[in-house]
Amino acid sequence: MPDDIENLVRRLVGGDSTVAPELLDLAKTDNSPILLVAAALVAGAPGDLLTRATASAATTRDRQLVAIATAHLDGDEDRLDGFVRDHLAEHPDNVLVAWIAAQHIDPQR
Repeated sequence: MPDDIENLVRRLVGGDSTVAPELLDLAKTDNSPILLVAAALVAGAPGDLLTRATASAATTRDRQLVAIATAHLDGDEDRLDGFVRDHLAEHPDNVLVAWIAAQHIDPQR
């Protein structure tokens, strides 16, 4: 992942409220699956970004990321849980997936 995209993703995960416009702007010209997924997570209408991410996902890791983001945005807790567990077992360094999963933690558990 290029440094600028990694920096944007880390800012998103870190709660930087100013990062959304930068993600959306870069996503207009870049087809990196992780960038497109991150942009979809902050977009009002994520469909086109997820479609582009799916088309550019060349690796299993990228395809899993798109599936996780789709389940997250669809509110499909069961699919999300399974996808996240499988993905993080193989790629424990993926902070974006961990962040997505953290959005679904039930504080009552």
